[in-house]
Amino acid sequence: MKALIVSDSHSSVKELQQLKEKYEGKVNIMIHCGDSELTSAHEELQGFHVVKGNCDYANFQDEIVTDVDGIRFLVVHGHRHNVKMTLQTLAYHAEEVGAQVACFGHSHVLGAELIEGVLFINPGSILLPRQRVEKTFALLEMDENQMEVRFETLDGQLVEQAVFKRG
Repeated sequence: MKALIVSDSHSSVKELQQLKEKYEGKVNIMIHCGDSELTSAHEELQGFHVVKGNCDYANFQDEIVTDVDGIRFLVVHGHRHNVKMTLQTLAYHAEEVGAQVACFGHSHVLGAELIEGVLFINPGSILLPRQRVEKTFALLEMDENQMEVRFETLDGQLVEQAVFKRG
């Protein structure tokens, strides 16, 4: 199973279109964790599972829970779960909905962490990164043995990578 995860694009349509053209049809799911500052009518968001961020006024859901190839994803922006301070509130919610992967944004800081069997992924920002200069998105690849998260720039440069064993 492969997933493209993006967040905090803040009106940057060119970058979203570039990612969509590169990965649509090559991944099982495309996720946008909010603060797109676009509407659901924007072509660049078509095909993405999009949640509402604190800078969004569009008609998006606050969260999405969806299953892809037997893997349950929870997608939120993170501002309602206080992710800039702790992942604990989000971890409780992920447990409540039975998620195996929780995708979020808000902080603009990339990261991947396995907590109590749930993989938490913040792809960073493709426009306004924090704590580093690279503008990033995440690629998740999972099989029966492991979960690999790659944080890349739009030009394909690997910025960081994390691998976790499953089970």
